[in-house]
Amino acid sequence: MSFGAIIIGDEILSGKRVDRHFAKIAELLSVRGLRLAWAEYLGDERARITATLQRSLAAGDVVFCFGGIGNTPDDHTRQAAAAALSVDLVLHPDAEHEIRARFGAEITDVRLLLGTFPRGVEIIPNPFNRIPGFRVRDHHFLPGFPQMAHPMAEWVLDTFYAPLFAPQACVDKAFLLTGANAYESALLDLMERIVADFPALRLYSLPSMSDEGQRRYLELGVEGAPPLVDAAMESIRQEVERRGIRWQWRA
Repeated sequence: MSFGAIIIGDEILSGKRVDRHFAKIAELLSVRGLRLAWAEYLGDERARITATLQRSLAAGDVVFCFGGIGNTPDDHTRQAAAAALSVDLVLHPDAEHEIRARFGAEITDVRLLLGTFPRGVEIIPNPFNRIPGFRVRDHHFLPGFPQMAHPMAEWVLDTFYAPLFAPQACVDKAFLLTGANAYESALLDLMERIVADFPALRLYSLPSMSDEGQRRYLELGVEGAPPLVDAAMESIRQEVERRGIRWQWRA
């Protein structure tokens, strides 16, 4: 299954707030042997959110959607999800229970709007303040607040996707290459050979530059099953040594 992330909010796109969701969901997946296949940032525009959800629902991916599930006029995710699913919005009984437990005698109809979700969904419990998110068809809708959303995302992964976890099945190793020939165009033939010889691995190259624009090193590595990674790294090591390129293991 492919995992994706949708991060919603004008405040992120405008730079008023720094996104913390992408790095966290990537981390939560990585420690479980999984990884993101894609991510999208969207503003608070209902039509665009709806179109994005229609596309992702049709693709069958596992999607974590952060933000926009509140009850203020700039929150559109609940309505967009309902439109994408072609259902109406209703007060979810489990969400109502959680919200009433949270507010007690101070409950109001406005607060109950926080539990008005597309018909047919399940709730995602919120350990921070009991205002739940919701899930449907491997799409998981979470608040924009990281202190709420991140433990909720972790709960979703551990509750529904544990059979996919393989934390020891994938490793990432890389060399830091320096010297006159330690740049991507000079090593393109080597990279192409590694990709051809080890098609099950992911190869990457990441040049590093100083603030003054001076080349520092090239990080060249592979990611995948440990035995294949070790074999590929040995092949890279032999070739860069033959070319007189200095190398060291990435810390």
